[in-house]
Amino acid sequence: MNDPAPKDPDFEARVRESFARQGLMVTLGASLTHVAPGVVEIAMPASSAVSQQHGFVHAGALASIADSAAGYAALTLMPPSAGVLTAEFKINLMAPGVGERMIARGRVIKAGRTLTLAQTDVFAIHEGREKQIALLTATLMAIEGREGVSS
Repeated sequence: MNDPAPKDPDFEARVRESFARQGLMVTLGASLTHVAPGVVEIAMPASSAVSQQHGFVHAGALASIADSAAGYAALTLMPPSAGVLTAEFKINLMAPGVGERMIARGRVIKAGRTLTLAQTDVFAIHEGREKQIALLTATLMAIEGREGVSS
């Protein structure tokens, strides 16, 4: 995407405040590590709390941080009056989640007035090396004037 321009000068504070209200991210131990126009990064430590039966990080936990990274990347480019909801996403799991930490890097591919297309690359950090383990594509919807949906 070429030089995304935020419609809200306070986009970073708005994203950080919204993220802090997400109970699931707290439950997963996820944190917002980078916010820029059209780009958001979320980190999550690997632990038994987010594992599946073989000890890998559960696909549901990976999908959750990937979806949130895509959604918040989209929100960075939306007007201050808009909230964001995911309309759909698809995730490809390419390798098991093995490592000390998982990183979801979401970025806007195309920002429209109502619909935004975003992509999140998910990496496992193991012994200091990054390995891509998942790819999510998402369609996000800007919601304005709807009770209960704001940034």
